[in-house]
Amino acid sequence: MKDLEKFNEFRHRMNEAILGCGHLGLKRFWALDSRAYEPSHLDEKTLELLGLATSMVLRCDDCVTYHVVRCIQLGFTDEELQDALNVALVVGGSITIPHIRRAFETVEQCRELQKTDPKLESLL
Repeated sequence: MKDLEKFNEFRHRMNEAILGCGHLGLKRFWALDSRAYEPSHLDEKTLELLGLATSMVLRCDDCVTYHVVRCIQLGFTDEELQDALNVALVVGGSITIPHIRRAFETVEQCRELQKTDPKLESLL
């Protein structure tokens, strides 16, 4: 759980620094990224699951961690997450296996944290 807390603290601190630097291009990209996950023709849960699967195939651990947390916040079960990770494995191949391990670890940490923070409000 300590890793998840460190990730969250680092993410918040660095996002504040990046968004506070005043660079218009960086701010625009952050806004674009946030808007991509707003419900439209697809609901928020579907969009987050797409984010998880694509992040897995791209092998971005920070992105995978973020999307695992969001998926759990949105109420996905472990089995639903495993289905998404299976699709990512089939599409991305065996190179995704180390990232699937980290995703499983993140799920475990989130489930442990949910014992005291059921909605994971302390994260993200």
